Amino acid sequence: MHAIEVARHFNTVILSADSRQCYKEMNIGVARPSVAELSQVPHYFIASHHIQDDINAAWYERYALNLLQDLFSRHDTIVVTGGTGLYIKALTEGLDAIPQVAASVRAQVIGGYEANGISWLQDQLLQHDRLFAETGEMQNPQRMMRALEVVLATGQSIISFRSSDKHPRPFRMIQAGLELPREKLYERINLRVEVMMQAGQEEEARALLPYRHLNALQTVGYRELFDYFDGTISRQEAIDQIKQNTRRYAKRQMTWFKRQAGMHWVDAGEATIVPFVERLMES
Repeated sequence: MHAIEVARHFNTVILSADSRQCYKEMNIGVARPSVAELSQVPHYFIASHHIQDDINAAWYERYALNLLQDLFSRHDTIVVTGGTGLYIKALTEGLDAIPQVAASVRAQVIGGYEANGISWLQDQLLQHDRLFAETGEMQNPQRMMRALEVVLATGQSIISFRSSDKHPRPFRMIQAGLELPREKLYERINLRVEVMMQAGQEEEARALLPYRHLNALQTVGYRELFDYFDGTISRQEAIDQIKQNTRRYAKRQMTWFKRQAGMHWVDAGEATIVPFVERLMES
């Protein structure tokens, strides 16, 4: 709602930087904006693609820059919002080119993870990419699978493709981050999961079970329910794991964004964020 408030104030549109809300098939589990919220301001990259589409941060960089070129011809200001840090980094700074990975290699990695779990990914990275194993996100299956497929396809660590060079952009960027005390944030997360389950997340996940191998569904809120459907955990255990894994993800998000230079923080509980953004724009 904060992004909608800002966009309405500046009479502009919203570009999402969420790597999951873009999928039409995923709604409840990714907290996609409601129909009422979407009707208040034009949104882009929300329910715009299918889970079979091959979307990643490099793809988003090209997509967003092309879209913004058109949007800036009609608006002076664009609101970009979303919690996928790598997508925001891709848009604001650019990414280093990483060689294409064959679909067979990606399928091999996904299959290994689905059959053997996160411990298999950890073992594989220790064997094939010790650099990532020592410095990367070794509790994040998506990042780990990406690192493993790159090293298997190229023989080089994904970290070797990273550089600190920033790509110039033809627009000025102001970054505002929302934060809450950890106890309050975790309380909201736990409540959100309960509401999500009441709204039909179990049924949504069950409908997507045939597509569980896709990267889009290697996501908190779906993986745990797939395990429940497999009979390896109970329904309550799945709910408890969704809460726990969402809290962990939120902590990783905050760690990522706290490290980003130029980010300005504001209490998410404030009545309005518009004056805060206006002050940033004037500075």
